[in-house]
Amino acid sequence: MQIEVLKSKIHRVKVTGADLDYVGSITIDEDLMIAANIIEGEKVQVLNINNGERLETYVITGGKGSGTISLNGPAARRVQPGDIVIVVSYCLLDFEEAKSFKPTVIFPNSETNQLA
Repeated sequence: MQIEVLKSKIHRVKVTGADLDYVGSITIDEDLMIAANIIEGEKVQVLNINNGERLETYVITGGKGSGTISLNGPAARRVQPGDIVIVVSYCLLDFEEAKSFKPTVIFPNSETNQLA
C-alpha cells in the first residue's frame, strides 16, 4: 500500500506578483526551490493565509535570490501581491517507508522571501 505524504514545504512566503496573462503556474525563487527540494514542473498546492484559498498548480523556476513568488494565469485571481502563502508538495511512499520519511520544510523570511 502507498500513501501520500508531505514531501516539501515553503512556510509563509510573500506573494510578489500575480500575472493573469501568463500561461499558468507559480514562479518560485530558485534558491527557495533548491532549499525545499522542489523541482521545475512539480505539482504543488498553494495555501493562501490571507483568504483561505487553496489551489494546485506547477512550479516554474524564478531568478536565483530574487525572492520571487508569483502566481500566474488563473491562479492570479486567487492571490494579491503581499498575501502570505504556504507552498507544499506531496509524494507517494510505501506505508512502512512513510513512517520514517522526513519532509523538507523551510522557513524563509516572509518579508524578503530570503533564507536566513
